[in-house]
Amino acid sequence: MPPPHTLQPAETPAPAEAVAPLMRGIAVLRRLTDEGGTMSPSAIERTTGLARSTVDRITATLARMEYVRVDGRDVTLAPRLMELGNAYLSALRLPSLLGARADALADELDESVSLAVGDGDGIRFIHQATRRRAMSLSFRIGDLLPAERTAPGPLLAAGWDAHQWRRWREQRASDPDGLAFTAVPPSPPMAEKDFSVRTERARHDGWALDDQSIEPGLVALAVPVRAADGEVACFVSVVSHTSRHTAASLRDTLLPRLLAAAAAMEQDLRQAPPAVAPDSPAALASWTGASKQELGREFNESLARGLTVLAALGEGRDALTLTDVARTTGLARATARRALITLEHLGYVTAQGRAHHLTPRVLALGYPPLSLTTLPQIAQPHLTALTGQVRDSVSLAVLIGGDVQYTGRVATRRIMNVNITVGTRFPAHATSMGRVLLAALPPAERESRLAGAEPHALTPYTVTGPAELRTVLDRVREDGYALVDEELEVGLRSVAVPLHDCRGTVVAAVNVAMHSSSRTREECVTDVLPRLRATASRIEADLHITERFVRVPAM
Repeated sequence: MPPPHTLQPAETPAPAEAVAPLMRGIAVLRRLTDEGGTMSPSAIERTTGLARSTVDRITATLARMEYVRVDGRDVTLAPRLMELGNAYLSALRLPSLLGARADALADELDESVSLAVGDGDGIRFIHQATRRRAMSLSFRIGDLLPAERTAPGPLLAAGWDAHQWRRWREQRASDPDGLAFTAVPPSPPMAEKDFSVRTERARHDGWALDDQSIEPGLVALAVPVRAADGEVACFVSVVSHTSRHTAASLRDTLLPRLLAAAAAMEQDLRQAPPAVAPDSPAALASWTGASKQELGREFNESLARGLTVLAALGEGRDALTLTDVARTTGLARATARRALITLEHLGYVTAQGRAHHLTPRVLALGYPPLSLTTLPQIAQPHLTALTGQVRDSVSLAVLIGGDVQYTGRVATRRIMNVNITVGTRFPAHATSMGRVLLAALPPAERESRLAGAEPHALTPYTVTGPAELRTVLDRVREDGYALVDEELEVGLRSVAVPLHDCRGTVVAAVNVAMHSSSRTREECVTDVLPRLRATASRIEADLHITERFVRVPAM
């Protein structure tokens, strides 16, 4: 497990061996993150001070890596960028080992529960179990909050030495309104005396309380979770609103259960098996080289190689030597060394002896805005691309009872078009997406849904007989797709395939719909289906990266 992150050193000039293109590329990713995930190239140019030609090369390289999308006049963070944050979280292991405990505690208390670690002089969230209410929390995985305005902050500061306190004072003096902490409203820093008192109380009590320091109405209670060696691994906190609890009632009511949950988490850490690094083919260097050859000056190979080093430090490989990094990535030793020097200077990697670890700061590279991504948002650019290929309408839908509900759609521009909007619901038994979703259900649940919906004929061709419909669904399950011809509406033909989450569960379906005169049934299978399946595979790839440590809403 990586060591806890400490306060960053004062701003220093970049080492002579630092990779300037990597520094500039990370600056662009940080700016996109702070601005919510989307900016125009001109806005990036203006806020970073980089030349427009440099911005264009950086965004072209990031787009080639599928870390951003360049859509017209905007640059938007893409789900694949989350593999960098996932590398840190998988190396840390805490979300995997303790996330289920946090989720269960949130259910038990009916309050939001967070796991956080220290990052410099702030607290960065690594897991969120949020209760959905009209008055709900908006913190995201990867958000950084100032230590003095949080419940875990005094517990973190209880371990600071004199140098770290001095760094805290210097940083607060240089940023009096806390503008560096973009996840919270600007606010003057808490007086050092007040924070010191809270810190001493937290050191004595072993827990800490926050009474509306982040914003009015928000109260929180936190306790540390210690690793087997006695060091603080993370902090678990419960957050509520003054409409439900005062700070005092939060402490009196929930502290015993929070302490019990922390003790159970500590037991989980003591019993955790060693991390195992998966096999990783050293193909990254050859990929970046091929991209450079194909795109020429538009591809910044130094930036791409530096970012692959970040990804290489995850998945059980949280303590790699320089030799390990070079072997894992396929990069030359000198190239890997310069990338590590740069990343350590920027605070994304820390070294203990010869071992290199990722730091929580990696989560600042796109994770907060991307952690709120929904399945329709993930799918939308892929649906758009497929529509451009097949020149017909493409849709995304989920199963609601006995109906399918459209959650994403890209229509073609034709005089005669399939006119369906997001939110539309149709009987599942008569649609291609509905049949794909019904076919994926366990037999008992499928029968229950069909019985509750009472299938009826919408056209002369609609299959409604229980035995016949059962046979059709069995065939769909076997074939992996559904083709429905004029059963929902005369003249409407569509073909659909399922979308699977990372556990293999079918969570949605995607289809292409057209007028029956535009393609034969055979052409739907030979021409459309392969492209539809390829699109589904791309959506699933993005979904699996996104949902690694985040719940992705299907709607």
